[in-house]
Amino acid sequence: MASWLGGLGSGLGQSLGQVGGSLSSLTGQISSFTKDILLEGAEEVGELRVSNSRLRELESINAAQKLENDRLKKVCSDLEEKHEAAEIQIKQLSIEYRNQLQQKEVEISHLKARQNALQEQLQKVQSAQPGAGVLPPSTTSASYVPVVRHSSGFEGYDMDFGDIIWSQQEINRLSNEVSRLESEVDHWKQIALSSKAQGTNDAEQSEICKLQNIVKELKRNLSQEIDEHQHELSVLQDAHKQKLVEITRRHREELSEYEERIEELENQLQQGGVSTDAMGGSKINEQKKKAQSLEGGKTEESAVVKDQEDEIRKLNHKLSSTKEENKILLKEQELAKVEKIQIMQEYENLKSEFSKLQSAIAEQDALLKEQDKMLQSKTLPEDIVRLQQALLEAENEITRLSSLHQVNSQHKNENILSAYAEDQNSEFSQLRQDLERKEHELNASVAERETLVVELEELDKQNQEATQHVITLKEQLSKHHMETDSIINQLKFDLEFERNKLSQLEMEKMETIKELDVQKEKLSQCSYALNDLHISKQQLQDNIKDLQEQLRKAQDCNFHHKKEVGELQQRLKEREEELYVSLSKLTEKSNQESNYTCQDLILKEREVEIAKLQNDIAENKQLNEELKKSLSDLRTENGKLMSATEELKQELNNAISEKNKVYLEKDSVVEALKMEKRQLESELNQTEKRLLEEARKYKQTIEELSQARSMDTSVLRLEHERLVKCNQEKDFKIAELKRSIEQMEIDHQETKEMLTTSLGGQKQLTELIKEKEVFIEKFKNQALQVKQELEEYMKVSKKQDVLKQNLEEKDRSLSVMKEENNHLKEELERLKDQQSRSVPVVEPKTLDIIIELESEVTQLKVIKNNLEEEVEVLKKTIEDQNQTTVQLQQSLKEQRKEIDESKFQCEQMNVTHKRLSLEKDEEIKNLQKTIEQIRTQLRKERQIIQTDSSDLFQETKVQTLNGENGNEKHDLSKAEIERLVKGIKEREMEIKLLNEKNVSLSQRIDQLSKDEVGKLTRIIQEKDLEIQALNARVSSSSSRQDVLCLQQQLQAYVLEREQVLAVLSEKTRENSQLKTEYRNIMDMVAAKEAALVRLQEENKKLSDRSENSSQDMSRETIQNLSRIIREKDIEIDALSQKCQTLLTVLQTSSTGTDNGSGGVNSNQFEELLQERDKLKQQVKKMEEWKQQVITTVQNMQHESAHLQEELHKLQAQISVESDSNSKLQVDYNGLIQSYEQNEKKMKSFSQELAQVQHSIGQLYNTKDLLLSKLDLVTPSVTMTSTVSQLSGIQHNAPELLSDEAKLLQNELEQLKKKLQEKDSTIRTLQENNQRLSDSVATASEIERKNQEGTESEMRQIKEKHDVLQKSLREKDILIKSKSDQLLSVSENLSNKENENELLKQAVTNLKERNLILEMDIRKLKEENEKIVTRSREKETEFRALQETNMQFSMMLKEKEFESHSMKEKALAFEKLLKEKEQGKTGELNQLLNEVKSMQEKAVTFQQERDQVMVALKQKQMESSALQSELQHLREKEQRLNQELERLRNHLLEMEDSYTREALAAEDREVKLRKKVLTLEEKLVSSSTAVENASHQASLQVESLQEQLNLVSKQRDETMLQLTISQDQVKQYALSLANLQMVLEQFQQEEKAMYSAELEKHKKQAEEWRKKAENLEEKVVSLQVVFVYLLCHFIGEIRREMLEDVQNKLMNLMNSTEGKVDKLLMRNLFVGHFHTPKNKRPEVLRLMGSILGIQREELDQLLSEDQRGVTRWVTGWLGGGAGSKSVPSTPLRPTHPNIFNSSFSELFVKFLETESCPSLPPPKLSVHDMKPLGAAGTGKTIGTPSNIQIISTRKFSVMGRRPDTNPFLAPRSAAVPLITPASGSGHLLMKPISDALPTFTPLPVSPDASAGAVLKDLLKQ
Repeated sequence: MASWLGGLGSGLGQSLGQVGGSLSSLTGQISSFTKDILLEGAEEVGELRVSNSRLRELESINAAQKLENDRLKKVCSDLEEKHEAAEIQIKQLSIEYRNQLQQKEVEISHLKARQNALQEQLQKVQSAQPGAGVLPPSTTSASYVPVVRHSSGFEGYDMDFGDIIWSQQEINRLSNEVSRLESEVDHWKQIALSSKAQGTNDAEQSEICKLQNIVKELKRNLSQEIDEHQHELSVLQDAHKQKLVEITRRHREELSEYEERIEELENQLQQGGVSTDAMGGSKINEQKKKAQSLEGGKTEESAVVKDQEDEIRKLNHKLSSTKEENKILLKEQELAKVEKIQIMQEYENLKSEFSKLQSAIAEQDALLKEQDKMLQSKTLPEDIVRLQQALLEAENEITRLSSLHQVNSQHKNENILSAYAEDQNSEFSQLRQDLERKEHELNASVAERETLVVELEELDKQNQEATQHVITLKEQLSKHHMETDSIINQLKFDLEFERNKLSQLEMEKMETIKELDVQKEKLSQCSYALNDLHISKQQLQDNIKDLQEQLRKAQDCNFHHKKEVGELQQRLKEREEELYVSLSKLTEKSNQESNYTCQDLILKEREVEIAKLQNDIAENKQLNEELKKSLSDLRTENGKLMSATEELKQELNNAISEKNKVYLEKDSVVEALKMEKRQLESELNQTEKRLLEEARKYKQTIEELSQARSMDTSVLRLEHERLVKCNQEKDFKIAELKRSIEQMEIDHQETKEMLTTSLGGQKQLTELIKEKEVFIEKFKNQALQVKQELEEYMKVSKKQDVLKQNLEEKDRSLSVMKEENNHLKEELERLKDQQSRSVPVVEPKTLDIIIELESEVTQLKVIKNNLEEEVEVLKKTIEDQNQTTVQLQQSLKEQRKEIDESKFQCEQMNVTHKRLSLEKDEEIKNLQKTIEQIRTQLRKERQIIQTDSSDLFQETKVQTLNGENGNEKHDLSKAEIERLVKGIKEREMEIKLLNEKNVSLSQRIDQLSKDEVGKLTRIIQEKDLEIQALNARVSSSSSRQDVLCLQQQLQAYVLEREQVLAVLSEKTRENSQLKTEYRNIMDMVAAKEAALVRLQEENKKLSDRSENSSQDMSRETIQNLSRIIREKDIEIDALSQKCQTLLTVLQTSSTGTDNGSGGVNSNQFEELLQERDKLKQQVKKMEEWKQQVITTVQNMQHESAHLQEELHKLQAQISVESDSNSKLQVDYNGLIQSYEQNEKKMKSFSQELAQVQHSIGQLYNTKDLLLSKLDLVTPSVTMTSTVSQLSGIQHNAPELLSDEAKLLQNELEQLKKKLQEKDSTIRTLQENNQRLSDSVATASEIERKNQEGTESEMRQIKEKHDVLQKSLREKDILIKSKSDQLLSVSENLSNKENENELLKQAVTNLKERNLILEMDIRKLKEENEKIVTRSREKETEFRALQETNMQFSMMLKEKEFESHSMKEKALAFEKLLKEKEQGKTGELNQLLNEVKSMQEKAVTFQQERDQVMVALKQKQMESSALQSELQHLREKEQRLNQELERLRNHLLEMEDSYTREALAAEDREVKLRKKVLTLEEKLVSSSTAVENASHQASLQVESLQEQLNLVSKQRDETMLQLTISQDQVKQYALSLANLQMVLEQFQQEEKAMYSAELEKHKKQAEEWRKKAENLEEKVVSLQVVFVYLLCHFIGEIRREMLEDVQNKLMNLMNSTEGKVDKLLMRNLFVGHFHTPKNKRPEVLRLMGSILGIQREELDQLLSEDQRGVTRWVTGWLGGGAGSKSVPSTPLRPTHPNIFNSSFSELFVKFLETESCPSLPPPKLSVHDMKPLGAAGTGKTIGTPSNIQIISTRKFSVMGRRPDTNPFLAPRSAAVPLITPASGSGHLLMKPISDALPTFTPLPVSPDASAGAVLKDLLKQ
């Protein structure tokens, strides 16, 4: 722009150099010019906005018109339906009229026949009575009544005719209106055609508006007229019905009148017609009149009916024509709307052009005025400036439009400016030309602006679509979120519901198990009954009497069984009722849950409103994560429950098999019973036969007896009577047997019935069990279905990638199409420019070009329409893909949530591990601190050697602890790795870094290990040298400085060792960390490989799918297109054939017809030509469409090529990924190898460490040995001195050591002097040492406790870890199984979706076919209508022909009449000729010629008549053919309509069924989800219960089986016992009878015996009484003596016992003076340890005083330095000689290690030695000693025991002196009364044995004597 302005400036400077225009004015002009341009741009923007607003208004108007169009279409469809209903009503009415007419004709014929019969009877009567008188007036009056009624009855026909006339007038009026409307339609058609031909003007807009108003008015009129017509039709129908009713009423009245008249006539005939002659003629006349009137009425009615039918037909025709006109008008309206839209657009364009032209004209006018002013004023410089501005504006506009015009305009402007100085006139002319050019350029710019506006609109639309798309996406996402929340809540509720259901099922199962148990018990009872029946059968065979008894028992059993069966049935009913109740409860619960779900939905909506806030979103995410966890848990529980249900099924199957076995056993038993019954029946039959035979025999005997009775013998009579009696008895027996047999049969039948009823009950139970199994299976299936659905949802995510690719391809194709569209628009603009330029000079070539361009424009429009359709299709696909993307996003969100959950779990694990590690580190630090404190104490107070050993021990412990912590961390990291597989990409860089670190660390460790080994070897060598030097120094009495050096070196070595150990611990930690990191890396690599494999598989699947989908799509599209093309070709062929047939028909009709029908044929021909043109246009359209289809197919092929290219790209990507995978595998192998190498190195390091530790241990051992040697080498005095030196190095040692260099003798003397002082110091040091040792012991104990605690925690953690690992493995297995199931379900889903897509395609194809069929039907309807119009025209032609035919026939008749007259004339002439033969021959010849001519004429007439007849016949044939064709076409119409309706119904049904199925499927999904959730909950809740129940059931089954076995054994035993007992009962019965006999005899004998014995007994009793009295007296005397002796005896025994006891007590006292009591020593010992450390020496002194040790000895013992405690303990254990009474146990080989063992162990050993008895217990010879066990109380014994005195003394000591032992207790408190017998001790401490007699202790006072004691005993 700047360069162009510079060029302009230079050009202007050259041209206006003479004028002298300054550069400043130029720059001002340029700025004003730019301002003007900016203002114009702003104006253009405003115009664009205005045009956009107008466009929006137009769109709103268009939408309103579309709505109006839809409304009008609906109205038309309603009108068509009403018209069809009216036609149906008219048909029904016509059928009713015809039926009624036929009925009336039949009735009239009957009446006529009756009338004729009556007339004949009257004639007979008249002939029989010729001389009769006149009738009376009464009869005449009666005869004339019906005539009046008749006349009144047919008055209504005047009204009928009036109605007919009015309807005819209406019809004529309507036909006139229709013709008027048709003329108006033709007029508007012509106007529309002319408007299309002429072009677009402002006037046409007003015409269009008028047309629209007229169309609206016409529509209103049409609707009003249609409503009026329908109203008129309804009125006519009502009137017609009313008339029919009136006619039928009148007809019935007439019939009744006729019947009355006939009855009267019959009465008159019976009376004998007196005046028949007078009235006969009148009656006949009247009847004739009546018959005529009836016939006339009939003819009138038939005529009226025919007229009405014709009118109805005409009305139908008119209605059809009005419908056609309606359709035509609607089409025209649509065309008018389209034209209106085009005109509006053109109008707006013209307006804009006009406004621009006006502005341009105004500018030009202004310029012209300025030029005129310039001419007038001739002020050149100002005018030149203005002209320059105008020229600049023109040039700028030209440069904006085209670069070529720029150059030309510049040259022209230069020429004009150079010539302006010469001639101003030429400048004006050039300016005008420039203005014209500017106008052209403005037009071009307007066109460009329009195109820009269009493009802007398109861009706006696209922007709006994009925004709408984004909004819809957001809405879908929010909806989906809501749906997921609702689904989760529903799933929760379903889970709870299913849990409840499961619990109910478990209860039912328990009930069924109980019922089974009851049935088992009943079965056992039945088996008992069967056994009883077996026994009864055996007894039946033996005796019939036993059978009867057993039958009674069986009956009782049967009654019991009946009762049980009744109870069972009642229970079954109760159970069924409970089932019904439970089902109702379930339904109520489901309803409640549905209510809850409704409430939850409301809550969810509120939550969604709240969820718009960001804080709630985070909370929802957390909730989702928790829910997912719960879902996973529920899935696991579901799996467990599934296994539990399978176990339950197995148990049910086992129970059913057991039941079947029982049934089989029962069936076998029943069959055996049936067999037995048959046998019994056969036996009974045999017995009956035998009885019959016996009866016959008896009869024979009776006859014989009767014969023998004739003989009068008394013997025979007696025998006869006896026989008769026997016979009677036998008869009675037989009867009884028969009765018993009948009872048996009845019982048998009853048992049968019982068995059948029990079988029926069992069958019912089996059916119930089966139903329950079916229920369980249903639930399982439902659970599986729900699983499948859950897995199907996961599959949708995979499909969305393919859809995305398709979307991208479609977007590309859209962009390509848009570019093509833009190119086409640019070409169009160029063409428009060319047209505008080539307007002034129009040539025939340009016209052709314009036509071609118009055709191209139409083609482009068609293409545009196709593209728009494609765009719509693409939009639909985009919407589908959006939905799929939404689903994908949901699945992605779920996956992200899962990833977040896993990350969160990982973080938690990491946090827990960090926490654990920190805690452990803190513990380690605390331990280290404690260790350091102990070290410092030891360094201050103990020797260096002891500190070294303890430090080593502690540091090794620390190392082990660190190692354990590392191991624990490693184990836990494994668990983390198993869970964290998805964090691969984030740690790829970390792997490399860690590898490098690992290598560097391994190198460092190698170097360090080598350095450390070298250092250690050097240290060892140095220490060896130092040890040698020390030996030398010791041998040569080394100085004190060497000792100090040694100590410093030892300290340095300790520090070095600590550093080395710290470094080692750090290295071990680093190694463990590296190991864990390495394992993490390995797991990540493995996860990466798995992910790569999955990606490859998915890529393969996607590629296969894309290929298949593209191929399938292309194939389907090609097939559909080919099918459509074939159908269109077939339609075109059919249309062409129809055209040909119509042409042939027209030609034949034109040849057949003459002058009368010429005009009609020409009109028809014109119409056919028009139709042919239309068909040609349709064919052209079809061809164009074909081309479009071909182009679309080509586009599809191009797209398939693009797809193939993309597939190749994908394959290349896959190959690249496989290469990367292979590289990763190589890296992975290398890592594994490096890991193995590192492990080997670690092992080697550990071995080296062990060796180093071993060497350090050896060094310490050598050190200890050296030190011990040093101690041994020096004498005892020097040893003590060295020890004192070592211990007192820090306490003023240098003064003493400096004297050693002078002389050893002086040293010895000084040392002897200072020994006593050092002893005291040694004692103090020993005390400190003891304290330190105690503190060390306590610290070690604390450490041990801590170690044990940590070890127990470690074990627990390890156990937990193992459990977690196991659960993880189980979960992995579950996840794998679930993933497999998911894959299978996803495959099923994909298959189902493919089927759905196929079904959808089929539905769309059906819809397309339906549309095609509808189009065909419409075309056929139009053709039918055309054919109907043609048939009407042909009918009119036919009528015309009939009229002509009638005229011809009339002519023929006239000619025939003329020929007859001519013949007569000829005869007359012949007569005349005969009369005038002679004179008139010439006249005759003339007459003959005339006759010949007349005959010739007659022949011609006849020929013409024949021709006319032939033509008539032809016409009739043609009309019949047309009628047949019409009927055929109508049938076709009906068929097509039926097919259409059927197809519509089918489509509606299909759509309904699809919708129903979809809804049902959704409902099923929801229900199944609910059921599955409830089932899962129930399963979760009932799994434990089921397991417990199964366990209990198994235990119960085992116990029941055991019981069954026992019961069966008992039954067998009882059966045997029964048989034995029955035999015994029989034997007892016999023995009883015998015994009774014997008893009677005995009783008689005993009575006699008793009487004798009683007397003897009485005598003996008296003797015994006397003896007893004597004995009592003797006993009294003996008792007195016995008591006296007893007293003496007891006194002597007491004295002896007391003496023995006193002696033994003295012995015991003597013997136990030297011994120590165990209990006392135990108390002392425990007291020592309970006392604080400060007062322990006091306790020891007390112990010494008790044991009899002197104070000096005690002080020496306590002041000894090294063996303070150990000597004390060893003295107890037998080392000392203080206590000789205690048995000295021999020392075991473990005793040398006494210093290593703990103090508690030593004390335990001491207790063991003390617990062993030293002496066997003394035995008492006298067992009467035991009663003195109560002497322990100290009351019965006179002298108190020494022990009691000691105890009291001890108590006094405890109370008074602190020196005595405070832990002594009294004997009575310390020793229990009852101790084990094996224990050693005093006699009095022994327990009282059970064998010895025990006496109750007596409270005896010390003053009482032995006599008093004996008296008390006797009293007791």
